[in-house]
Amino acid sequence: SVVPHLSRTSALITMDLFLPCLLFVMLHWSNAQPSPGYFPSYRFRPLRGFYRGFNNLWGPEHQSVSGDQSSVTIWLDRNSGSGFKSIRPFRNGYFGASIKLQPGYTAGVITAFYLSNNQAHPGFHDEVDIEFLGTTPGKPYTLQTNVYVRGSGDGNIIGREMKFHLWFDPTAGFHNYGILWNPNEIIFFVDDVPIRQYPRKSAGTFPQRPMWLYGSIWDASSWATEDGKYRADYRYQPFVARFTRFIVRGCAPSAPPRCRPAPSSSYGAGLSRRQYAAMGWAQRHFMVYDYCRDPKRDHSLTPECRS
Repeated sequence: SVVPHLSRTSALITMDLFLPCLLFVMLHWSNAQPSPGYFPSYRFRPLRGFYRGFNNLWGPEHQSVSGDQSSVTIWLDRNSGSGFKSIRPFRNGYFGASIKLQPGYTAGVITAFYLSNNQAHPGFHDEVDIEFLGTTPGKPYTLQTNVYVRGSGDGNIIGREMKFHLWFDPTAGFHNYGILWNPNEIIFFVDDVPIRQYPRKSAGTFPQRPMWLYGSIWDASSWATEDGKYRADYRYQPFVARFTRFIVRGCAPSAPPRCRPAPSSSYGAGLSRRQYAAMGWAQRHFMVYDYCRDPKRDHSLTPECRS
């Protein structure tokens, strides 16, 4: 009869429509952010006011603090960028902020959240970076993590870059970014997912001197976007970055021994199995560069890559 034939045809059409949808859902969930089981951005209480932890460092006319001091906005135009710096240095800690980036054309522009002692040790400093490398429309931001140890600027600059594309749009809303630094390791977090763990392999490859916490926005046209192919275009100015929910949980250099480093997991030190699994997911799906896998690099300068 005609009716069963039409039913079979309808069923086949339905199946043809359903299978691609099912495949899409399965792929979506397979790439969904896993729970790390530990959430440092919510374990520690945010600062109760921007000026309780920071001061303007440069570009004060390009920096605006909200009335309740819960957030700060910094921007870059053809006249200047802007930056802020923590009031005190730290010898370890967890340092986090929720950040929202600017959409559209942002090539050549760097938004950074980082630890450094460059002003105390110019040309021979330590630094731990989270940097957002600006981009062109239709291409994702690149989040660059980096570690410098006693040597940037002395003619033998040794960067330790790992770069990621994010699993969300960092311009659509605020997301948490964090650095945990203790005597044994540095861990970079995105929405509490550890994306990179940098262990202490030797005294010469690990920052140990006190550092300050910074945020900034500036023009790095010479290298920021596709190795300088695209430069900052001030027809799109101002370039804006917004920071809120600052977490500064660390020990000052003068703090007594009872001031313990912030725990990196529910176990205290190191990462849990769930955190390692989440980090593996982030690196498999979203890491786009690893200095240890770059054949053009001189790995005699980065002995940790051979470990």
